[in-house]
Amino acid sequence: MFTGRLMAEPGFRQAIHTLLRLGFPVLVTQIGAILVSMVDTMMVGDYGTPELAAAAFVNNLFMVPIVMQMGFAGGLTPLVGALYGRGQHYDAGRMLRAGIRLNILLALLILLVMGTLYFFLDKMGQPAELLPLIRPYYMIVLGSIVVGGLFFPCMQMSMGVTDTTTPMIIIVTGNLLNVAGNWLLIYGHYGCPELGLSGAGLSTLGARVFSAAAMLGVILLRRRYRDYRPGLLARGPLKGEYRQLSSTSVPVMIQAGIETSLWALGAIVCGWYGKEQLASYQVALVLGQLGFMTYMSFATATSIRVANLTGVDDRQSIRVVSFAGLTLILALATIASAVFLLFGEPLIEMFTDDKAVVGVACTLLPPLVLYQYADAVQMTYVNALRGTSRVRPLIPISIISYIVIGIPALLLLASGLGMHAAGVYYSFSVALIAAAALYRRSFRRVLLKPLA
Repeated sequence: MFTGRLMAEPGFRQAIHTLLRLGFPVLVTQIGAILVSMVDTMMVGDYGTPELAAAAFVNNLFMVPIVMQMGFAGGLTPLVGALYGRGQHYDAGRMLRAGIRLNILLALLILLVMGTLYFFLDKMGQPAELLPLIRPYYMIVLGSIVVGGLFFPCMQMSMGVTDTTTPMIIIVTGNLLNVAGNWLLIYGHYGCPELGLSGAGLSTLGARVFSAAAMLGVILLRRRYRDYRPGLLARGPLKGEYRQLSSTSVPVMIQAGIETSLWALGAIVCGWYGKEQLASYQVALVLGQLGFMTYMSFATATSIRVANLTGVDDRQSIRVVSFAGLTLILALATIASAVFLLFGEPLIEMFTDDKAVVGVACTLLPPLVLYQYADAVQMTYVNALRGTSRVRPLIPISIISYIVIGIPALLLLASGLGMHAAGVYYSFSVALIAAAALYRRSFRRVLLKPLA
């Protein structure tokens, strides 16, 4: 009855239209990222299974801090979005200045932690033959952390003022540069050195440097951002902005880090059972991004629109927008599930011709399909919560879902029941279902009180 009432709202169709307008550039960006990730994995997989397994281990270790960086920067979006909704451009510029400073500080802290972790790579139970590949690749990826401290807040600023097209253009261009760099440096074409996995890392680092420089350049030079630049470039204390950003960004960062840590732990556990299990985990993870990254585009659009409406305390429109976002994302989840069921094995064979890896990866398709819908629901409501800036519930919910429920389920299914990589993927569904139910409940509670 509640669902039917929202669909009958006169603003439902308009909400769908607005989300499509905001989300489409993000969708193009995410599709570009998916394609590059797939090509990256294909190129490394074509070079060799050990390289693919080493990339899986390092990428999943760094997935946690990078997603935490993105989550911390994401706290900027609802604040800028609310200021944009009220026409307070100067204050939005000040908020970006505070955001850049805090994000760079966080990046330096992550650099210290991940740099220390480098000296413990041989203690994580990974196949010994992979360590000579893991170590140099790890150091190259480490270099991209500081770059993210500049790029992510600038991107979130752009999205907060509803300019989702600019990040799309910059990221797609960076992705094309990454693919070209891979082709030159992995295989050593046109006189370039044949660097294998390290070549893939250097190419990615170069693309991220370009994207950060381009994003900052747009904000400093483009006419659209001229009303924000006085606040960005002005001097003066930012204590209020730091306090606001910390209150929204820290919970989002911790929630994102806790959630992603379950996937990173999954990679470590798969490595206990050999390079084939680890390589297959990476292939399935990249396939899963076909769904995740696509959903994220409209979840991001939902967060932006909710932030704009939060600034004027229009709670009924927020309900309509969040339901419209959920409708779009569930439709995409259905499409993604159909792709996995119909074309899963041919897609896997595009990444590697190692029959052992293909065989294991095929067993991961059923659990990959299973968690699409839970992932779609939890992603909608966590981003709607972020849009309201009422983000305190994110931390306890993520702890319950991904640590209290998710980790025991992962260890039980993967090790206790001997399901290995398949058990890891089934445990993700368990955690996501819990998160979806709890985030939805929390969001509905938030809307019972004034927001502005």
